[in-house]
Amino acid sequence: MLLQLLYLVQFCFLTLASSSSVPPFVKTKAGCDAKCGNVSIPYPFGIINSNGNDCSIGETGFDYRITCNTSFHPPKPFLDTGNIEVIDITETEIRINNYPAILCYTESGNVTVDRWWTSTNFNQTPFTLSYTKNMFFGIGCDTYASLYGSGTDLKDYSGSCSSRCDNKESVVTGSCFGKGCCQSTIPKGIQEFMPMLVREKNPSQNVSSTWSFDPCSYAFVAEQDQYTFIASDILEGNNFMSKVEVVPIVLDWAIGNKTCEEAQKDLANFVCQENSQCTNLDNNPGYLCTCNSGYEGNPYLSPGCQDINECEDQTSNPCVGICTNTMGSYNCSCAKGSRGDGRRGGSGCVHSNEGSPIFKISLGIGLGLLFLVIGSSLLYLSLRKRKQILLKAKFFQKNGGLLLKQQTSSQEGGGESSAKIFTAEELKLATNNYDDKLILGRGGHGVVYKGTLSDNRVVAIKKSKIVDESQIEEFINELVILTQVNHRNVVKILGCCLETEVPLLVYEYVSNGTLSQHIHIAKDGMSSSISWESRLRIAAETAGAIAYLHSAASIPIIHRDIKSANVLLDENYTAKVADFGASRLNPLDQNEIDTLVQGTLGYLDPEYHHSGQLTGKSDVYSFGVVLVELLTGERPISLERSEEQRNIASYFISLMKGNNVLHVLETRVVAEGNREQVLSVAKLAKRCLSLKSEDRPTMKEVAMELENLMKSSSSTHTSMQDNYRKHNEEPTYSTSEPTDLYTVPIGHYSLGDSDQFSTERDMSMSSFNPR
Repeated sequence: MLLQLLYLVQFCFLTLASSSSVPPFVKTKAGCDAKCGNVSIPYPFGIINSNGNDCSIGETGFDYRITCNTSFHPPKPFLDTGNIEVIDITETEIRINNYPAILCYTESGNVTVDRWWTSTNFNQTPFTLSYTKNMFFGIGCDTYASLYGSGTDLKDYSGSCSSRCDNKESVVTGSCFGKGCCQSTIPKGIQEFMPMLVREKNPSQNVSSTWSFDPCSYAFVAEQDQYTFIASDILEGNNFMSKVEVVPIVLDWAIGNKTCEEAQKDLANFVCQENSQCTNLDNNPGYLCTCNSGYEGNPYLSPGCQDINECEDQTSNPCVGICTNTMGSYNCSCAKGSRGDGRRGGSGCVHSNEGSPIFKISLGIGLGLLFLVIGSSLLYLSLRKRKQILLKAKFFQKNGGLLLKQQTSSQEGGGESSAKIFTAEELKLATNNYDDKLILGRGGHGVVYKGTLSDNRVVAIKKSKIVDESQIEEFINELVILTQVNHRNVVKILGCCLETEVPLLVYEYVSNGTLSQHIHIAKDGMSSSISWESRLRIAAETAGAIAYLHSAASIPIIHRDIKSANVLLDENYTAKVADFGASRLNPLDQNEIDTLVQGTLGYLDPEYHHSGQLTGKSDVYSFGVVLVELLTGERPISLERSEEQRNIASYFISLMKGNNVLHVLETRVVAEGNREQVLSVAKLAKRCLSLKSEDRPTMKEVAMELENLMKSSSSTHTSMQDNYRKHNEEPTYSTSEPTDLYTVPIGHYSLGDSDQFSTERDMSMSSFNPR
């Protein structure tokens, strides 16, 4: 028994030693170079050489070739024949060099470095931007950084962040929450991406007070584990370029664009070799090949993966007795006169003579050690449990738990309107330990899960990725107010959990997706899912909810991110305004709030963006864009439309001025809508989109006007369909409304939960000119 325990200890050390040495994935085709400079080039990639050898896999429609430029010392590899330098290739990823966007100014405000956008396109390639390894960063004061992207299954993505700082002292090393540095996560499926900086400084105005220490701004995508913001990134000016250009971007790669199931139907072109398995990917189309357990080598090269002889290496031999290698595995056995399973991690091999004194001594020592191990384990578990309790208490205090308890206890009677404080165990159980299958959507700074509480209530649980500790008190105060908001068309915040590293928020669960999904489902080849009558009702319900937030709540609330993706629909198509991640409480004695500009591209109030003064009229402008979406069925911003029509709000206003709005209305709206009713909504949308806030109606006036339009009789007016028939063919549409679109991915619901976007005032999408 003593020998057996010694073998067990030796096996643990050998296991730890061997786990850090994984066989490298560097095998190449015969006659091909395995390295370019210091970078290994594994098959299916291959270096282009003068001999004409086919060193890469040559998958139809995709390019895995590498150019080795020997003019550098040492030589450097580049993708195909382009200028994108390759830093590293692994079994699943490839790292490339960085090319950030940069804007620099003189003291008088003139531009000295004008590379305000860069573009990288991997369409029709095996590469996709990794959403788990990369982050989008903006560096500098008075900086608005935007990221535009698209992919095979992702079109017209836009994300932004803003950064401001008043002086050197406000820039904090390690913090990337808008003081000199801002960051935003990246969604799945991006193959073409464009970091961009919005021009902020104006030569005709006095130069910014931050110019002396911050003459430049930067926007770039980078591997998040390889970049940490420090104050000198701003204070050193142009020297920052030499730092960021060596921070890599991580790309996921795959074979072709078919799934394993599709590829295996065509065995002649299926590339996974013997003793390997095919794996589907979640970030990009295509598949990867990996060696089966017990085999090693390159799964893409014939004859495939080779058996590992576990018995050959005596230092890592898994057996204490006789080791017999088998294909893909091994067997352990004991010599004659011994018994046991022969494994180092098992019972090993012991002599059969149990009556010998050596055996009894070994047994006694073994039992003593066993009791020692059990006692040590119980002590360890007890200390670990105590440590977890102390850690939860620390998180609870750091996240404002004491302040929340004080706030809720001061409310008269508490009751249903107070914020419930959930335990970490409750929400962990509700989400089955945060099972990926229960994810409703991923946001810029968090993930939303579907959960079922112990009382069988279904809820939505938002788990944040990052939190700004300086804003905890403000977060708690707003949470207490928002839990008291009680309106049938506002998503109810039920409570939170503060025992985790970052707070978890618990919301009422809304089952039928977002208004954005229902409006834009027609873009996938299907007819629009919502009738004109339902659209008008949803608009009225949404306006009523926003008006309630502005005037009827105990403290007025400005939402600051009104958009169709933040209007949820329940099973009865009742509208629910959601996502208060960017909202701000408005003191009763103030008409304006001076705050950092936040919002979503295409919905952002241009006056708010220019002045930084937030009012309720900013929500009115955003709601006007939603009305245009309901009327036209078009997304607010789309690079697929013509230059004139890219910003649908601007195009809509131009058509209204020329009395040509019928040209942009959706077919179903024209076919079903009452003519005067539809035109009244269009005129209301135009007023909401006025550039000057004083020319816009209040949300209360908008809500009342929409309510009156709903009540108006449709029989006394000429229908839009009758007018349409006079000049056009009979439109076709589906009259049925689905009762459950929950299978539609709730992507917009999550992207809206914490993404903070900024956009240049009066910026034209026509300035985009990808390389």
